[in-house]
Amino acid sequence: MTTHALTPGGLDKTLLALAAAGPLKLAIATSARAAIEASVNTVRELVSRNEPVYGINTGFGKLAQTRIADDQLTQLQKNLVLSHSAGIGQPLAAPVVRLMLLLKAASLAHGVSGVRLEVIEGLLALLAHDVLPVIPEKGSVGASGDLAPLAHLAGVLIGVGEAFVGGRRLPAMEALPHAGLKPLQLGPKEGLALLNGTQASTALAIHAAQRLERVFDTALAVGAMTVDAAKGSDTPFDDRIHAVRGQRGQREVAARYRAWLKDSTLRASHIDCEKVQDPYCLRCQPQVMGACLDQMAHAWNILLIEANGVSDNPLVFADTMEALSGGNFHAEPVAFAADNLALAIAEIGALSERRTAMLMDPGISNLPAFLVEHGGLNSGFMIAQVTAAALASENKSLAHPASVDSLPTSANQEDHVSMATYAARRLHQMLDNTAGVVGIEWLAAAQALDFHRPMRSSPALEAFHARLRARVPRLIEDRLMAPDIAAATAMVEEGIAP
Repeated sequence: MTTHALTPGGLDKTLLALAAAGPLKLAIATSARAAIEASVNTVRELVSRNEPVYGINTGFGKLAQTRIADDQLTQLQKNLVLSHSAGIGQPLAAPVVRLMLLLKAASLAHGVSGVRLEVIEGLLALLAHDVLPVIPEKGSVGASGDLAPLAHLAGVLIGVGEAFVGGRRLPAMEALPHAGLKPLQLGPKEGLALLNGTQASTALAIHAAQRLERVFDTALAVGAMTVDAAKGSDTPFDDRIHAVRGQRGQREVAARYRAWLKDSTLRASHIDCEKVQDPYCLRCQPQVMGACLDQMAHAWNILLIEANGVSDNPLVFADTMEALSGGNFHAEPVAFAADNLALAIAEIGALSERRTAMLMDPGISNLPAFLVEHGGLNSGFMIAQVTAAALASENKSLAHPASVDSLPTSANQEDHVSMATYAARRLHQMLDNTAGVVGIEWLAAAQALDFHRPMRSSPALEAFHARLRARVPRLIEDRLMAPDIAAATAMVEEGIAP
């Protein structure tokens, strides 16, 4: 396994993709080690001064005024992990947990958290050996850090909780040896630094952004196929139209549609037809999908900044021997980014469902009703479109901004929260829905193209059509539709690359 350098501020989309995909071996950059050691020494110095410092020798939240004796500081950190391991629900998916391990290690490696090198390397060992803490999906409000999820992550390091190893769910004490680790005893502030931060919400949002890129790319290809299958015009994709408006995403998307439709003989067959304009679901794809692309780019910018930043509290500055309390744990930037992604996901599915409905309607598409021969005896894609409508409609409710909600916690000490963790978590349900909608359209568009034979679409779209047909045959007469939809949905998630 290749060893990659973990440099503070050095996380990029490539490294994040590697982490989500599977075990990843990282070594902390030599240049970062001095700052890490200095921050640990600063914590020791602050303890020796016998002055109250939040989270080091005090209680937490509303209990911050409670002073903790020096001989109880180790127990304080352990108790913090145990008491905050209060999550509920299904375990987070493996890619999300891997990203959490990477993001937490990267944050601590900045050397302003007062955490020993040994602890950071413990996180990296879990990632390298794919020993993944069992982290319940619910229990964070996205402020004061993702406390419960990160407590479940940190718990494995001290030998409590559970972890997945090779698909098996094991007690932490049995899982640790698979990563070459023994239970750690946390020093002053280390438990708090592990629990405090936005790594759960950020990991959920990053994984959603990764999935969305594949769904988006597939949706563009499917949308182009529908244009040709409906004998739509490629004029709306002319760069001159988009250049005068100036929206960056819109122009890029239009270029992608032109590439998909290039050299279509089917298009040439109706180039002089009397149709003046296509429905919006065909004609306005660059405008809608381009706006989605712009939101995706903005979200990625925010998430990469967050992934490379430090979000625990307090922060330790060795140069002045200070521990400064602030609010970097508040995940409002992540919540906003996730909410924007939710809008994009919902619109991708909404537009796709409209294209499918258009293909079903012979009055608009000039294709057999519900894309099947012997209609009446056969219902064809009738209920597949209903399923698409149900999924698209569900996403409209899920797209409601999570960030506008807040509920005070910790006896009103923590009185405004971001709800970023839910904001990011719900994106995955929305992506499941949208992938299903686009998968149904892909089936419908391929079926529509089949009705135009022997005419052919563009070489690119014919290859895309053949890829689907390798797994799902043409619908000649009614058959069980669910397996076809499941296969197409899985292919949407794979992206446009075979």
